[in-house]
Amino acid sequence: MKVRVVHISTSPLFLNFLRGLLFDLRERGFEPSVVCSPGELLDRFVRETGVAGFGVEMPRRITPLRDVVALYRLVILLRRLRPHIVHAHTPKGGLLGTTAAWMCRVPVRIYHIRGLPHLTASGVKRLLLHWSEKVACRLAHRVLCVGESMRRIAVEDRLCPPDRIKVLANGSGQGVDAERRFHPGRFTEVERERLQAQLQIPPDATVIGFVGRMVRDKGMQELAHAWQHLREDYSHLHLLLVGDYEEQDPVPAWVQQTFAGDPRVHITGWVSDAAPYYAIMHVLVLPSYREGFPNTPLEAAAMELPVVATRIPGTVDAVEDEVTGLLIPPRDAQALEQAIRRYLDSPALRQQHGKAGRERVLRLFRQEVIWEAWYNEYVALLQQRGILSVEEHAR
Repeated sequence: MKVRVVHISTSPLFLNFLRGLLFDLRERGFEPSVVCSPGELLDRFVRETGVAGFGVEMPRRITPLRDVVALYRLVILLRRLRPHIVHAHTPKGGLLGTTAAWMCRVPVRIYHIRGLPHLTASGVKRLLLHWSEKVACRLAHRVLCVGESMRRIAVEDRLCPPDRIKVLANGSGQGVDAERRFHPGRFTEVERERLQAQLQIPPDATVIGFVGRMVRDKGMQELAHAWQHLREDYSHLHLLLVGDYEEQDPVPAWVQQTFAGDPRVHITGWVSDAAPYYAIMHVLVLPSYREGFPNTPLEAAAMELPVVATRIPGTVDAVEDEVTGLLIPPRDAQALEQAIRRYLDSPALRQQHGKAGRERVLRLFRQEVIWEAWYNEYVALLQQRGILSVEEHAR
């Protein structure tokens, strides 16, 4: 039996998280497809992977009229595709995806909690976000969480009963390809020097790195404050920002001006492969206010980099304090600065935590383990719903 599974998300950027999983499912005889907002990123993903892709405009922000249109289009699409499984990701994708799947009577509906934006929202927006999470959880047969800390919050906030929500394997959004893509030996010294030259980073520089969306919730204000002090005390220090600004959660103008006006700050914009940039960093920082289960600390750890991150749900699953990195309070620029100084002043500590981080990734977060857990969960749910027999699973 060819099992049809549709993954739904608002942003095409999310598709890279699914790439390996979709290949694995296809090899196991599934027929995967993806739905997200249209654009060049979706078109490129379809060309590169051969996975069927469908564009439905789904703004990440709250837009009631456009959301109703998106829901209508999703219903029409799902009635045509007739999937056995709908697996919805991200808050907006989760709400629209599970609702459309419920309306179309899709046999297996899954909502994947990858973050809880209501935790840092306030007022009416917080209520709406909380409500949307609760509805998505209510309409799903199974709710998956990327990490144990996120699952605890979802249960405590009564978003989902504890018997319906689970973490697969050891958590994380997708695991890490630590054997090939994120391997510290992948890049030669010549390749590293060439990339540094392209970015105008001197070969003897010490590089602090950040990888991700450059928005307020990622703690860019605290990073800018810390950088202003650190750059004065460490003349060979450079800051590498791998990502781009976004309109939805903009940083203050002074933060952009601080970074743009500094020749020792290097902004790459969005990149499809961050691995070469990790290879020229000495420390990764992630001063976020909220996360689900961030993959960048795992990628950095696989590259033997220590990580400075905030002690919040999600990052506490990705970073082991004083073992693979340093955890600090959120919204605390001074604590961020002091943690970075510890690594700058102690190359031995950087190496110790970096090696421990890679060992932890290899032990707990291999992609193959995550993919196997997803597949087994799909099969179990299909069997529970009477769609797949035990004999078919064995084949």
